[in-house]
Amino acid sequence: MASPTVTPVKEVAVSSSAADTKTNYGSTSMTALPDDPVQQADSKDAPRSSLSSSEAEAAAVAAGLSHLESRSKHWYSYLLTRDFWIIIAIGQTLALCITATNTFTSFLVSVNTNIPAFQTLLNYALLTLIWLPVTLRRHGLRKWARIIWKDGWRYFILSFLDVEGNYFTVLAYNYTNILSAQLINFWAIVCVVVLSFFFLGVRYRLLQIGGILLCCGGMGVLLASDHLTGSNGGGGSDMLKGDLFALLGATFYGITNVFEEWFVSKRPMYEVLSFLGVFGVCINGVQAAIFDRKSFEGATWNGQVAGWLVGYMVCLCLFYSLVPLVLRMGSAAVFDVNLLTANFWSVIIGTRVFGLSVHWMYPIAFVLIICGQIVYFVTGSILGDSKKPWLGEDQRDGVAGVGTAKRKALNEAKKKGLVPVNAGEV
Repeated sequence: MASPTVTPVKEVAVSSSAADTKTNYGSTSMTALPDDPVQQADSKDAPRSSLSSSEAEAAAVAAGLSHLESRSKHWYSYLLTRDFWIIIAIGQTLALCITATNTFTSFLVSVNTNIPAFQTLLNYALLTLIWLPVTLRRHGLRKWARIIWKDGWRYFILSFLDVEGNYFTVLAYNYTNILSAQLINFWAIVCVVVLSFFFLGVRYRLLQIGGILLCCGGMGVLLASDHLTGSNGGGGSDMLKGDLFALLGATFYGITNVFEEWFVSKRPMYEVLSFLGVFGVCINGVQAAIFDRKSFEGATWNGQVAGWLVGYMVCLCLFYSLVPLVLRMGSAAVFDVNLLTANFWSVIIGTRVFGLSVHWMYPIAFVLIICGQIVYFVTGSILGDSKKPWLGEDQRDGVAGVGTAKRKALNEAKKKGLVPVNAGEV
């Protein structure tokens, strides 16, 4: 299942600027909207002045990047930037969102309302309601239809991988215990690192690998404490089947994260989220109709269950809406590493809601994971992971959206007066 996704990523990652026009449907002017300030008119309809605007923009980005990267820096320079702390803050927010969705799911299962496919369907529906109108307003119906024609199959694959990652991960917990499923989820990080290295041209430094391993070590401490206290769920009904489902779900998640990082670096976030919602509704709707039909018959339905479903839907929608920011400002690897703290927050919720006790090893695990994230960025570029290698040295093939290196370079060029004020408005 991985091959259809990997191929387009490799093709576009090595494409030239001219070829990218076909993928980006033209890319243009600095007067654009907040998330896509470099949105061009189609090349065949563009006036002669748009070429000057494009060249001026490229010069501004190059000057901005050069100035940012030439700053004298210490090994801890990136740790003092606003971007680093924003990534940490958003990452912990995402971990809390995952914890909340798990909590709501536990409430639902406790009253025999076990409908995993339908729960996720609600999230995709909400994403569609929020982001599709925004996309249609920004692009217009004609351009939106053209995107479906040219890139619809890529968005379909992205949605399919995401839906199946959710489905098989939830399914795994029906057969194996929590400890096994969580340990196998480390495989998602391995998938991200391997795919990013081979297909996106990402090159990891030894300290970055060390940071990832330190985070995994922290997670290992947390899981060990679960095992010692017997809170890992005990034995499963079919451990082998459950472990295989968890492994498959983690693989889907890893591929999805890499593919989505590639997408949001080249296209507006609202566009990616809208198509993820539209195709997610179609794919997950079919699965819910097939696999959740019997579960509906024996499920409990009342106002409390409805509240839990709404809470699950809102938290998951917020999660999906924030993920692109971490993928732009950081990377798929940073995203997965941040989510390792979700188990720590789950314990905090458990002590308050379910009356569980906190083992003394939990704070140690949390500190190790946070330290691992810090080590990951030690001696890194002032731009962190926001500068994507597959977009070219001057990020020419990328969108200048919120959180991107291209956006930072343009802002720096204007702020420092490295280019004429009207360079992008010709």
